[in-house]
This record gives sequence, C-alpha cells and structure tokens, in this order.
Amino acid sequence: MKQINEVVTLSIEDGIAVLTLDSPPVNALSAAVRAGLQQGFTAAIDDDAVQAIVLICAGRTFIAGADISEFGGDKTEQTGPDEREIMDNSPKPIVAAIHGTALGGGLETALCAHYRVAAQSAKVGLPEVHLGLLPGAGGTQRLPRLTGAEVALDWMITGRHVPVAEAAEYGVVDEVVPDESLREDAIAFARRVVAEGGELRRVRDRDDKVAADRDKPELFADFRKKHARKFRGFKAPEAIVQCVEAAVNLPYDEGREVEKRLFAELVSSPESAAQRYYFFAERAAAKVPDVPRDTPRIPVESVGIIGAGTMGGGIAMNFANAGIPVTIVEQQPEALERGLGVIRKNYERTASKGRITSAQVEERMGLITGSLTKDDLASVDLVIEAVFELMDVKKSIFTELDEICKPGAILATNTSGLDIDEIAAVTERPEAVIGMHFFSPANVMKLLEVVRADHTSKEVIATVMALAKKIGKIPALVGVCPGFVGNRILYARRRESERLLMEGAMPWDIDTAVTNFGLPMGPYQMSDLAGLDIGWRKEESAGRTVREVLCEMDRRGQKTGAGYYDYDENRKATPSPVAAKIIEDFRAKEGVAPREISEEEIFERCTLPMINEGLHILEEGKAVRASDIDVIYVNGYGWPVYRGGPMFYADQLGAEHVLERLRFYEEKYGSDFTPSPLLEKVVAEGGRISEL
Repeated sequence: MKQINEVVTLSIEDGIAVLTLDSPPVNALSAAVRAGLQQGFTAAIDDDAVQAIVLICAGRTFIAGADISEFGGDKTEQTGPDEREIMDNSPKPIVAAIHGTALGGGLETALCAHYRVAAQSAKVGLPEVHLGLLPGAGGTQRLPRLTGAEVALDWMITGRHVPVAEAAEYGVVDEVVPDESLREDAIAFARRVVAEGGELRRVRDRDDKVAADRDKPELFADFRKKHARKFRGFKAPEAIVQCVEAAVNLPYDEGREVEKRLFAELVSSPESAAQRYYFFAERAAAKVPDVPRDTPRIPVESVGIIGAGTMGGGIAMNFANAGIPVTIVEQQPEALERGLGVIRKNYERTASKGRITSAQVEERMGLITGSLTKDDLASVDLVIEAVFELMDVKKSIFTELDEICKPGAILATNTSGLDIDEIAAVTERPEAVIGMHFFSPANVMKLLEVVRADHTSKEVIATVMALAKKIGKIPALVGVCPGFVGNRILYARRRESERLLMEGAMPWDIDTAVTNFGLPMGPYQMSDLAGLDIGWRKEESAGRTVREVLCEMDRRGQKTGAGYYDYDENRKATPSPVAAKIIEDFRAKEGVAPREISEEEIFERCTLPMINEGLHILEEGKAVRASDIDVIYVNGYGWPVYRGGPMFYADQLGAEHVLERLRFYEEKYGSDFTPSPLLEKVVAEGGRISEL
C-alpha cells in the first residue's frame, strides 16, 4: 500500500488499483482531499500494472460534499488538471464504490467515474440549493444525461437525498450490492469491466436522455411556473434551471461554461452567503458551551402530555412519529375525544398525500393513549404541560406533577413566555424543570426553544437538546425572560408597528413592507391567522385599543372571517374598510393628523428594534450566541433563509449603519430606539454582530 498524502492511499490488487480516501468525519472535498485524489489517480493511470481503478472511502460515508468552510476564502492555486478532469480523461476504467452518502461534490466526483457501484443503504443527491448554490463541478450537466431533465431538476431543486434503488432506476448507479461486501464487489465489478474490454462509459458523452428533452420546449416553462412561489427570493433555483436547459440544448463543454459562470455569480451573492452562514449557525445551535458532549442523558422512552388541544395534539404527534409512546391527558372526555380525533385526521390527511401509509397511521395512533387522570403519568420519563398561558393554572399542574411523577422524570412546560423559574419553584425538583416551547402547528414547525431555568440541570438540558433532534426539531437554548428570545424580539416589532398605525400607515402597508422583504406574512396578517382574541378577555375589554374594538365586534381574525382584513370562503384576504375606519377614529380621538409613510421607513422601523432587542438579549445572556437568534427566526418566524436572520442581516446592513439609524430614530421617538451598549461596542471594535 502506498501513502499518496495524509488522506489518500493506493493499493494494487491483481491489476486493480484501489484508491482509498480517509478524511474524517465525512471525507469532504478539502484541498488535501483534492490533491490526494489528483496524485492518486495520476499514479494509478501511470502504472502499467493497473488495468482499472476503484475509488472507495473509509469511515461512515463516501464523499459527503465540498468543504463549505473553503467557499469564499483563499483557495490553493490549481496546478494542472483537477481530479475530475483526470477521471474524465482516464484511459483506464474507474469505478466509484459508494456507501453512506454521496452528496454534492461527492456525487459529482462519482459521476466522473465510468461506473458506480453502491451499497444498499447508500443515498445520493445534489443539495447545493440549500446553500444558495448550484452543483458547480459538472453536476448540472452530467445528471440530466443520465436521468433526463425533469428528474434532474427535481433532485437538484429539492436537494433531497435519493435512495440508491431510485438512483439505480435512472442509471445513476450501475450496480447495488450488500453493504458489508462493497469493497470486494466493486473490485469484482472492475474485473468484469476489464474482462469485457474495459469500456470507458463517460457520462458527459451520453446524449439520448437530453436529446429526447429537446423535443419538449414547454418542460422548462412549466417547471418555472409550477415552482414560482417556492422560488421567490432565491437565486439558485433559477440558475439551476438555466444550467439544465444548457445541458439539454448545448454541447457538454459549452454547458459547463454556463454552469461555471452561474456558480461564480451565486457563490459571491448575498443570498448564498446568508444560506452558508445559516448552515453553520444551525449546527452551532445544538452545542451548549457549558454542557459537555459527554454529559449523561436521561433515557426518554415514554412521554406524557397535559392538554389535548392544538398544541398538545401536535406535540404528541412528534413523539409518536419517532416511535415514542405518549399518554395525553385531558380533563373532559369530550375534549380528549376531540383532540385524539384531530390527531387522527392530521395523520389521515398526510396518508392521503402519499407521505405515510395507512398502516403507519394506525401504528402512530397506537402509540398515543388518551387519559382523564394525571395519575397515569406516574411512570413516564418526560411530561410536557401544554395548557392555557395562565401562571396559576401552570403552577397548580406542576405542584401535582411533582407529587405524581417518578424521581428523575423531566417536567417541561410549553409556555411561550411565562417565568419558568416561578413555575419550577412550586416543585421539590427545580433541577428537573425546563421549557420546551414548540411553535404552532407543533407537528410541522421545526423550531424548539429549549428554555433553561435557573436550576435546570445540565443532564436535563443535554437530554432535551438531543431529544429535540430525535423528534425532528431544530433546538436552540434560551434563557428565562418575558417572551424568551423569539417572542421578545417580536414584541419589539409589534410595539413599533402599532406606533406606525397611529401615525398614518394602515395594517396592509406595514404587512406589505415586511412581506416584500421576504417574510411569509406581516404582523397584522400574523395576528389574524393566530386569532386576535389570544390573551383578550371579554369581561375586561373596554375598547381601549384597535384590537379590543375588533374583538368586541367579533372580528377575531381568519377564524371569524374578519379581523384587520376581510376574508372570503377561501380565506383570501382583502384590506378591511371596517378596520380602516376604526383606526382612523382612534387617530382622530388622539388628535393625530395621519401622514404618508414610505415603505422604507416602515420596514426600517419594524426591523431595527428587532436587531436592537436581539443585542439586548445577548447582553443579558438569554441567548448563547447571535447565530442562535437567527436560527430561531428562520425556523420559528419565517425569516427568509436567504437573508440569514436578523443578526446576520444587521451585518449586511453594517453595524455602523444600524447604530446610525437607531440614533436617528431615538432623536425622533425616544428610548425605544436607544442603541444597545453591545452594538456601540461592536462598532467601536469593528466587529460583526452575527459573530457575537
């Protein structure tokens, strides 16, 4: 065996060269890997004893993609042909032996081989779209030549990980073999190729699939039209479509030039920079600096949920989906039956769309047990309370749970902003109490704010952070404060939007400024969707605010067909003259002469307080890092990932610019815009907000 460099070795077995890549953890295409492959392939090609070459990877996966950390940085100057060119032009057949995942640059490398043999459990894919990029090493040109344009577009636009059986169906994989014998089978496959004459089947030379697509001029127009809404704000999907059009209509080399040009445009775009930043931010959010990776975790093999309403039912589904038995408790039989019925309908709706089978519906429902007594929670490992946002009710429940639940059980609350330290204080085990703030609908939304109280143990934190991933959530650890991180920042926007309303902007003006930036809805659309009567009490209502008047008129949002907007039978919204008149009356009552407010000012005044509040949160230590705030906003509040999150967006504006504009508005509107001392520190030191 010959050591090519620190990550690649070469061995020759009866005429078959085996090039082995070993660069933990995922064999990413770093500079060292690329150099090792160049040298290794060159050495094998130059060796007269070698008749064919097998590329295989050590560890848990084939090449899982490019080394993203190198993007946008200084790159080692390329000398001579790169590893893919060497593979493409090899006079000896090359077989890629795939296990684990061959993603992005990994699959592109495999597509440069003449043949691909894959383990049964392997998956392949080109997920660059999630980084705001396109496959830039020939993937947009080679894949359509194997699958046809339509399938290639689907794979690249969704970025999905494709099971090996599907890949084999389209000829992306030539042979599927047992996992345990991949190396031996790949070598045997190479011997057969040699015995049959050593045909060099270059993907780039195939034309039949793309030739067939040339007769379908409507294919690309239809694809764009179908996905127009999904593509909004993103640059990469359209660039991918253009590349695949080039693959269909141009010779390979000309198509590659289109791919290179569009890749260069994307990699330098703010959208891709934001998406690459988010990629690392999401991974960082799972790490808690003072909770070591080896912190013991509490086994969670059964879960109890108090409340079978919208939130409780959605939370229960997450655990059932992960195969964890759930006991869901309600006070009244009717409420329990209704809650379980909603869960079943949700599963049946998913099955009707082909996402799960009927058998899986029954399997998951079988994991959910209804109960009318908290005593049935005595043996569960975790209890999540999901009842009304009333402190007295929650404290009463936790007092009971403290007596009922076994020692070592985790007691969690789904509160969206109440003081968890106050809740924990009614128990004899405050170290076992934690917040698990799910977002509605809880069975769909990815975010889980994990709320650390003063006495929450590290074992409980480590357990819940790991459990969040198991049930398909993206966790972010936050501290106890009103609204935690997400809602506290949202309160700052809401405060300013109400002020804008009184100055002359209408709800739809404010919503438009926010949605034009890329968020799915503005503050008033969001209020109508959630229900204006959340937190409103009829007996205490006295028409003091626009919202109170709307609720008193039974205009409570989408559920009543009217709120700030009017809704038709399809819930299509139109600006409401009724709401406009109420707002105008409030202005007149307060002696306000409304003025025209530009969209730029509306957006700035809604967004700057969010950034400033995020900085206050960091000052107080209620978020671990600035990027965690961005993870919360992308996954919980619809902040477009191609804008990175409010803290990353602040850096795109420039910390100095943010400070200047806050001071400008502070002069006009007072202390609500007083800049955070942390912002002043960042500007003074020339730092970046998103790196705090």
